[in-house]
Amino acid sequence: MTSLEPENLAIIYSYLNALETGVSGEALSRYFAPEAVQVELPNRLNPTGAQSDLATMLKRAEQGKKLLLRQSYEIRSAVAQGQNVAVEATWNGVLAVPLSTMAAGATMKAHFAMFFELRNGLICSQRNYDCFEPW
Repeated sequence: MTSLEPENLAIIYSYLNALETGVSGEALSRYFAPEAVQVELPNRLNPTGAQSDLATMLKRAEQGKKLLLRQSYEIRSAVAQGQNVAVEATWNGVLAVPLSTMAAGATMKAHFAMFFELRNGLICSQRNYDCFEPW
């Protein structure tokens, strides 16, 4: 393990904790390089997938605060190699509003595989494979 790997893992853990606690806007942007991109592979919520720049990621974080009362990440495994970090996590989100067949207050559950590339302590790219449990 290089000296950066424990630091990169800590950054990703801190970022996921920030998402759990509802951090958004400038406070959330501190985790990202200005040119950061997020790629979300197709899933039940986003059937065609998406690619977001930093401004779009921050906008989506704000939208998420309106959709969810709370969310949590249970990290199953995390590994760092150089500038790359891979995380396997179980995500739970409690809905603030109805969504599809689920009522407000229902819990969505998904299994995430997230791959990050960091440079100079900032996330440059995030690629998500999100597998939602049926609802």
